[in-house]
Amino acid sequence: MGVKMKPSATGKANGEPTGLDDAAARRLAGKEAVPLSVLVSDLSKDLGYSTDRVTEGVMGLQSRKSITISEKSPYVSFSSYAASPKSLWFWAALAATLLSVAFVFATSGFALYLRYAFGGLLILFLPGYSLIETVYSKRELDELSRFALSIGLSLALVPLVGLALNYTPFGIRLLPITLSLAGLTVLLLVLAVRRKHASYMTTRGVASG
Repeated sequence: MGVKMKPSATGKANGEPTGLDDAAARRLAGKEAVPLSVLVSDLSKDLGYSTDRVTEGVMGLQSRKSITISEKSPYVSFSSYAASPKSLWFWAALAATLLSVAFVFATSGFALYLRYAFGGLLILFLPGYSLIETVYSKRELDELSRFALSIGLSLALVPLVGLALNYTPFGIRLLPITLSLAGLTVLLLVLAVRRKHASYMTTRGVASG
């Protein structure tokens, strides 16, 4: 990430290291951008504060729009965004979903306990979580609200999937229910990561070609 100074911004937040504004201005003067880690390290040496406190102060400068912190190379393409650290949640949820399907065939041993664990995730959490990530792609909810809604929506989605299967030749059996829930979850996860990428592009003013 790179940091740029906005010369017109002034002011000091409560608890911000003394002299941070001036020190940051000196370090950024005449430079197009400075890596965030380098800036924090230099300011820590200049001011004699810990890197943690300097980092908090730099975040305060950003919130007051005194500086701009931006990624050096935005994830313009969907594939680059999906492979970035910003999408780790997607791969974790996808892996849990696929493992839930894989362990449905376990009948004994330690794998049976994993079947119970991942099966519980597939029924009680993953469908609702993927829906929440799709609908609220801009982090409008805090983590606790997301967790609670994920469980609640999962409990609402599972009966609906079962009801739909009841009117198909497959019926309400273990494998059809597992595959249906997994398919729904994967579909919602893909939609969620695409929406998050679109939001990411919008907030950074990056135009996709």
